[in-house]
Amino acid sequence: MNTAFYNNFYINAVTHHTYIHNIIYNTRSCFVDHRVWCRKNSYRPLPAAAAERTKMEKADSLVIDDRDSLEKKKTSIRNAGPQKLQVIADFDATLTRYWINGQRGQSSHGLLQQENPEYDDKRQKLYEYYHPLEFSPTISIEEKTKLMEEWWGKTHSLLIEGGLTYSAIKKSVSKATIAFREGVVELFEYLEERDVPVLIFSAGLADIIEEVLKQKLHRSFKNVKIVSNRMAFDTDGRLISFKGKTIHVLNKNEHALDMAAPIHDQSGDSNGLADDNASVKSRTNVLLLGDHIGDLGMSDGLNYENRIAVGFLNDNIEKSLASYQKAFDVVYLNDASMWGVLDIVSQLCSSRDD
Repeated sequence: MNTAFYNNFYINAVTHHTYIHNIIYNTRSCFVDHRVWCRKNSYRPLPAAAAERTKMEKADSLVIDDRDSLEKKKTSIRNAGPQKLQVIADFDATLTRYWINGQRGQSSHGLLQQENPEYDDKRQKLYEYYHPLEFSPTISIEEKTKLMEEWWGKTHSLLIEGGLTYSAIKKSVSKATIAFREGVVELFEYLEERDVPVLIFSAGLADIIEEVLKQKLHRSFKNVKIVSNRMAFDTDGRLISFKGKTIHVLNKNEHALDMAAPIHDQSGDSNGLADDNASVKSRTNVLLLGDHIGDLGMSDGLNYENRIAVGFLNDNIEKSLASYQKAFDVVYLNDASMWGVLDIVSQLCSSRDD
């Protein structure tokens, strides 16, 4: 979600020629499709072409710094069973692709175009002022928190003042350069079958994320909740307010869980999570997915027993790989698919006899 972009050729070159010696691959593979149940002797492989593509991808995109530690975590989570597991995921550049047809994919917040271009310009000016402050090494976390609250508050006010409508959100999403990683649908379905909750954390706008899911995946999932800023619209579909506490980049964690709402709430589809928030918090084994080291904070507020952190390092690989290796248990490079995560989940859900 940040800084300089390398083109696809450069990323491939760096991945293949500079870092291949750092790659440690766990050879215990069990790729599954969306119809597989997590029971003994019930695994089915992906179709041959997809399995081969996944195998090739793993050969040049997977980095594990401490394999022994990872295996211990897997064993502990597997022994506790799926009923103790939850998945926490960032949205932009984690569930969604970083590159799309050679272009940088848009974020869920960046794709929004109001019907009044004047307000798009005003929001852009706010971004240009506050975004550098977010990453400034000289500003304390307390001061940054105040600045982020100020930024989000001003941005939300502009959306209301500019007369944002839900139809504008739909139109923006339909024109946006945004797509999910291959394997996301299969991952969600696999977890849904096992009643494993998926919490999507975002400092953006829940209504936009929902619309992206509707238009790109064309279905809802009863186990998926979005923890993000939620809008309130009048009967004409015009934005009139925001609901509850503001969620920004520095408080995007399980302390904000009360802001979670079932996916596709706007359409009246109330397929919410079977677990209430207290039950979700009782799931003390976590699989965390993010594309930025700061995303590790999404599990703050949860007293977890085991956490496997999966990082997607999409750009700036040369400068960032070492820090990502230390921060995450597993790192995927080069805008990888979600098949590897599905492999991990299948191992976490398997019985001890498998």
